[in-house]
Amino acid sequence: MKKSIIILADGMADEPIETLGWKTPLQYAHTPYMDKLAKKGITGKLQTIPKGFHPGSEVANLSILGYNLLQIYEGRGVLEAASMGIAILPNELAMRCNLICIENNLIKNHSAGHIDTKEANTLICFLNKKLGSKQIKFHTGISYRHLLVIKNGNKHIKCIPPHDVQFYPFYSVMIQAKIPEAEETANLINNMILNSQDLLKNHPINQQREIAGKDPANSIWPWSPGYKPTIKTMQETYGFKNGAVISAVNLIQGIGIYAGLKNIFVKGATGLYNTNYEGKAKAAIQALKTNDFVYLHIEASDEAGHEGNVMLKVKTIENIDNYIVRPIYETIEQCNKLITIGILPDHPTPCSIRTHTNKPVPFIIYKFGCTPDSVNEFNEFSVENGILGTLKGDFFIKKLFEL
Repeated sequence: MKKSIIILADGMADEPIETLGWKTPLQYAHTPYMDKLAKKGITGKLQTIPKGFHPGSEVANLSILGYNLLQIYEGRGVLEAASMGIAILPNELAMRCNLICIENNLIKNHSAGHIDTKEANTLICFLNKKLGSKQIKFHTGISYRHLLVIKNGNKHIKCIPPHDVQFYPFYSVMIQAKIPEAEETANLINNMILNSQDLLKNHPINQQREIAGKDPANSIWPWSPGYKPTIKTMQETYGFKNGAVISAVNLIQGIGIYAGLKNIFVKGATGLYNTNYEGKAKAAIQALKTNDFVYLHIEASDEAGHEGNVMLKVKTIENIDNYIVRPIYETIEQCNKLITIGILPDHPTPCSIRTHTNKPVPFIIYKFGCTPDSVNEFNEFSVENGILGTLKGDFFIKKLFEL
């Protein structure tokens, strides 16, 4: 039976960097197994961000899975709500709600120094008690990633992701209404941001973090608003029997739920560069025994890009190659050569700008016995010679399943 796996290295693509001899982190990193698969498979580029869409991970990952964003896109919040088991009603607006660090009125980072979930839960529960109501509800997610639900909220508001505006004055990038009917919602959220800053600045959790030399979680930052979407499962669209998703990130888990994929949770998977790479690879190999399709997502390179840490990003790419790609490739070659492997990032996260861009990303598709193209290594530039050129829409996923 045909089976497929996508290894999604979030934010792995980048731009040439002077300190790396004008190579990208992917070019610079030692990646013998990705290079081996590029040499044995077929390659190209994929435009994961459709025209007119912001280069967010929710857009890119839905696009990779073949979804038409114009038909189904409703923001990130509703997807993360699904992963948290929170039912969004037709009259409710769901938004991602980051805990962030503001310093001297500037957005220092989007993650409050990657606050741990236990501390974050205390703060979110505190905010829910102080700012929540019959109309407003905060829900704890993972680390800095949380959920805000507003009854009768209007989604026609301009919200900027905090990772796009690091070091900007926070007040210059607050919520704006796109239409007059959304003014009330925009004002409500902006007032919550300001009130959260007053409430959080002297909270004991933040006092302890500052004493320990850590960034305080001293503001909320809601963004990516939307209502509950209607999405077909991948089984309905592509006809396979069952599938699974492996990720430490609420967003990807939520996409998996809407896509009809079973979420598999791995102990020690963090969504950061210290994640349990080996455990995720083992889980994926096991999942392929009982599933026709596996979506294995690794967030590490994206977080390194958001921090602007070049050598850390190189290290995450090498870890993905050694601890993810190597064991999966070797197992497939030994046990089930019918399995097709796809490898790609969802979007670039250049270290120089610390946020996502909408440039096409490189990809590999490999199955034992396929006729390879002329590409001998895997990076942003080598695949320009790939046989598949630059794909858009659902052409990548269809090609993966076709092989």
